[in-house]
Order: sequence, then structure tokens, then C-alpha cells
Amino acid sequence: MKASRSDPELDAFCDALWLEDGLSPRSLESYRRDLKQLAMWLEPQGVVLPEAGAGDVQRFLAERTLRQGVAARSLARQLSTLKRYYRWLLRQGRRVDDPTLNIESPRLPRPLPKSLGEADVEALLAAPDMATPLGQRDRAMLELLYACGLRVSELVGLPVAALSLDMGVVKVMGKGAKERLVPIGEPASEILAGYMQGTRPALLAGRADDALFVTERGAAMTRQ
Repeated sequence: MKASRSDPELDAFCDALWLEDGLSPRSLESYRRDLKQLAMWLEPQGVVLPEAGAGDVQRFLAERTLRQGVAARSLARQLSTLKRYYRWLLRQGRRVDDPTLNIESPRLPRPLPKSLGEADVEALLAAPDMATPLGQRDRAMLELLYACGLRVSELVGLPVAALSLDMGVVKVMGKGAKERLVPIGEPASEILAGYMQGTRPALLAGRADDALFVTERGAAMTRQ
């Protein structure tokens, strides 16, 4: 199969994609380009695209990775194209097997979490309405999160006994039941002192609960 732009084989496949998913011309051209690259790689070996074997596809992808240095994300997208193409041939009755069936997609790197800038943090801390008990509680939670770098699950699971304002630390139970002492810092300590002295008793309204942070009904909080 010649890898020309007007190849009827690729035209038929792209038409099927358009009918199934309503893909944009740009997306269809991306599918076409991915398939052309394999077709051109196969041509010197006397193999046409619809008849490529699993070994052909594996060698092609390996060369793209090792010799051409193609990024994992691009390789994963191309493999997705090939898988869809050979499944389409199967549905057309033009193949009895899928050469990409046992080829796994490369692992993609996990994106790094985005961090908040100083202005974002200040805006976040200033968001709760300090004129209300719930706003005061939320501010105390945010201050503790920010000061100690806690996970949300760690924060809502804190008992009152974990907080020591005199020592300026909080005792946190992390993953694997590992316990650590984390310094709180003066700004967070001041907010937490106000929460413990006035806000928390108001939310509890006479009820008893060991949780450091409680709901407006005086119950322990959850991640949700």
C-alpha cells in the first residue's frame, strides 16, 4: 500500500471514524498521519499496512522509541490509532486477528501537582466568613492544612488530643499508621486557639465528640 494522502484504505477508515465519532478534520488527519508512518516503515519490507503482523508493529514502535526518541504520550496515541484501525479491519472481515491485541500502551508520566502562588494562598485563607462559626472553623482548617502540609484525610481525622497549642505541634497519624509531630506555627496557632475556645464549643452545643473539627451538627467531619 502506497502511503499517499488519497489512499482509499485510509479514506475509508477515516470516513468510518467520522461516522462513529464525528471527529474533526484535524483529528482525522492525526489518525491518517499515524497510520501513514507505519505504512511507510513497512513498505521497504514488502509488507502492506492491512497485513502487518504483531512483530511488525512491535518493531515499529520499538524503533520509534529507541532510535527516534518519540515521547511516551505520542507513542501511546499512535498505538491507540493502530489498535482502532486493526479492530476496524476485523469488523470488516478483512482480518481474523488483531496484531495490536497484546501490545500494551507505554506508561505515561504522572503530571506534577500544580502549586498555589502566594496570592492564591492568601485568597484561599481569606475566603471563609469569619463572622460565622462555620467560617471560623473553615479558616482554622485551612490554616492547619497550609501550615502543616496535611492530607485532607489526615486533617478531618484529627482528634482533639492530637493538638497541643502549648507546644505548638499537632500529632498526625499518616499512612502505614506512622505517627509524626508537625509544628503548627504562630499564625495557625492563633486561629486554632480562637476555634478551640469559642467556635468549637458553639458548634457542639453541649454535645460530646472527640473530633477536632466538627460539622454544624456537632459531628465528626468526613473528606466529603
